[in-house]
Amino acid sequence: MDMQNETASSQYLSFTLREEDFAVEIFKVREVLDVATLTKIPRMPSYLCGVINLRGNVVPVVDLGLKLGMEPVKKTISTCIMIMEIVVEAETAPVLMGVLTDAVQAVLELEPANIEPVPRMGTNLNTDFIKGMGRHEDKFLILLDIDKVLASEGEATLRDAASGALAAQALETEAQPSA
Repeated sequence: MDMQNETASSQYLSFTLREEDFAVEIFKVREVLDVATLTKIPRMPSYLCGVINLRGNVVPVVDLGLKLGMEPVKKTISTCIMIMEIVVEAETAPVLMGVLTDAVQAVLELEPANIEPVPRMGTNLNTDFIKGMGRHEDKFLILLDIDKVLASEGEATLRDAASGALAAQALETEAQPSA
């Protein structure tokens, strides 16, 4: 990485989750959607809300509250799905995944001087999914490493859910009589 990139400010999309402020790097976010109809898939982890149809693609949607060990997201007028492009270790191409949040706030520019390292919280606590603590307008934002949040244990299940839903969709299409 060159020095110019290290000193430049970075853009983050801020959002709320259970009264806490979080942010992710803006380049990871493909789009923000209103909550659509979710198709539930049996035998999936509790944090998997289901899948959505995004322009013909099956995209798994994760309740970020549950995924982070918090209360589930309660659907309100502000609830939205952030479509994230994540990198899963074993995959070569990025994977699209939806993240259910309480509300999206704004795109923010954070200077490197306004990003604090993750505080030490004991040796047994895994904080690898947190990139840092961003300071913005007298409050802290938890800067998530969304790849680590979503690509952790059990995410093969999400890929299986998406591929299972795709296979079911293909069978349904083949079974329909031609017009």
